[in-house]
Amino acid sequence: MRRPLVLLCAGLTLLSSGAAFAQNATPHNLILFIPDGLRALKVTPETAPAMAAVRDKGVNFKNSHSLFPTFTMANGSAMATGHYLGDTGTFSNTIFTGYTSAPAGDTVVPFIENDAVLGDIDEHFNGDYLNEDTILKLARKAGYSTAAIGKLGPTYLFDHTGCPCKPGATSSIVIDDSTGNKNGVPVTDEVKDAMTKAGLPLATPSRGDNGKAGDAKTPGTTSANVAQQAYMVDVATKAVLPMFKARNKPFVLVFWSRDPDGSQHNHGDSLNTITPGINGPTSMAGIRNADDNLAALRKALDDLGLAASTNIMVQADHGFSTISKESKTSPSAKVGYDDTPKDFLPMGFLAIDLAKALDLPLFDPNDKNAAVPEGKHPKAGNGVLGKDPAKPDLVVATNGGSDLIYLPNNDRKLARRTVKALLAQDYVSGIFVDDKLGEIPGTLPLSRINLQGKAVTPHPAIVVNFRSYVAPGCDQPSNCQVEVADTVLRQGQGMHGSFGRGDTYNFMAAIGPDFKAGFVDPLPVSNADVGITAARLLDLKVAPKGKLIGRIMTEAMPNGTTPKATSDVIKSDPAAGGLRTVLKLQRVGTQRYFDVAGFPGRTVGLDDEAPKKTAVMR
Repeated sequence: MRRPLVLLCAGLTLLSSGAAFAQNATPHNLILFIPDGLRALKVTPETAPAMAAVRDKGVNFKNSHSLFPTFTMANGSAMATGHYLGDTGTFSNTIFTGYTSAPAGDTVVPFIENDAVLGDIDEHFNGDYLNEDTILKLARKAGYSTAAIGKLGPTYLFDHTGCPCKPGATSSIVIDDSTGNKNGVPVTDEVKDAMTKAGLPLATPSRGDNGKAGDAKTPGTTSANVAQQAYMVDVATKAVLPMFKARNKPFVLVFWSRDPDGSQHNHGDSLNTITPGINGPTSMAGIRNADDNLAALRKALDDLGLAASTNIMVQADHGFSTISKESKTSPSAKVGYDDTPKDFLPMGFLAIDLAKALDLPLFDPNDKNAAVPEGKHPKAGNGVLGKDPAKPDLVVATNGGSDLIYLPNNDRKLARRTVKALLAQDYVSGIFVDDKLGEIPGTLPLSRINLQGKAVTPHPAIVVNFRSYVAPGCDQPSNCQVEVADTVLRQGQGMHGSFGRGDTYNFMAAIGPDFKAGFVDPLPVSNADVGITAARLLDLKVAPKGKLIGRIMTEAMPNGTTPKATSDVIKSDPAAGGLRTVLKLQRVGTQRYFDVAGFPGRTVGLDDEAPKKTAVMR
């Protein structure tokens, strides 16, 4: 890490524009609870009673949407700011930064679920790479007590420019996986004293067995992330919330539950097989673990007499899918690898296949730009292509159910050659291209899905969605999506990131004094709406830089207005072979909600658009 996380704590002024979103004379408290990777229709009174109760007794956002690419940091940035990814620049979990990030291991494609990496990126982009104020920062500046507790990366993102570094400086409490170690966000003596009095250690425990992903021959975990999250719940309920109550002023608490995401990713229930995939016992235990966390938070509110004055918004960052590693067209799947079963796609298959198709040398940005020889794959899947790895022609940022491709030289001819190569692969389903590169048949522009905005980080030139289908014998497609994924994880384990409905359909619900009771909201909503709605609930003054902003969910509030929604389908011009990217969306006024996108017959939710003779890959 190039500088301590305590940098940039002073001199940041709260901007304001026009009238504030006034809802209450004295705004209520707010808890944002994020059950990472929770599929909307997996919540029942049996599987997740606490979340089902919030949904059924409060507001059921039954038409919910994760933002594409459907990844944690991307959607965390939307919840934190109320902006789409074209403004926040958090295009995925792994992005191209245009410089070498030392905390990320000296790479130009850092994995950003890391506090030190986030601090480093901030330093390189004018102190705040999001370039938009977060709701937790604005709430802190407005005098609220603020805290963010939970999973490493997205938790810190909610107030990543605050610090307790100088006398009188304000900061949000941040407790995550790194708390207590040298790379952790510092906590104040007040917080340490409260934790000590509650009998809690000052360092977060590890994930233990839950962090074990296994390999091609060894199944992953069969344990949910119980111990680590129980510690975080204890910090929230035994230290932070009592402290907030004693201060006698409104508070905002973000609680980011790693489960069910962590358990669904790493589960060992179906090594190298599609079933049961992410519907096995370990994934279900992860769902129940997150639910238990929410139940504990609600009980603490009751015990402290805070329930009646606290709004609770529950929203998953994305849905989830079972991983497929199968392709009949990929050159990389025809090569043997020491760590990959025969005929399966290796990690980094997109970079390998593009290097071959474009006849460009492939180097590994996670291995000091070493050349990647035949029969080997990049260590983390990422690749830099071109004669000089320090000045690449093309960069692949590997993520999972979708990947990002950057063209540092904005080469239009290379863009078209790259699209042609992508169209030849059966694992591709939908391609989106930077508007500046012009119209390319078979693709849609990034602006169509709100990925073109005021972001200060490099924009991807091409975003590639991977193929998805419904697992055999499943009667609820969004619960049983299978997707090709570019990841170190194995076939049968879990991933997300695609534009299939299994990944875009996230769980969302809310309850509290500023929400209707027993209300089913039919209108489309998204994670960008979460941030801007929270700003209204908290009566915050906001001054957006970008224009890609979510919608205040007024229909969910007592006496709030209920707008109308429409649906639409946008289709690209067909490529030479007939493939075209199709985007299904809904609109509320000028606001767009993206249901699914891809090639018909290759994306869950686009089957009704598919030619009758199109076969679904199994």
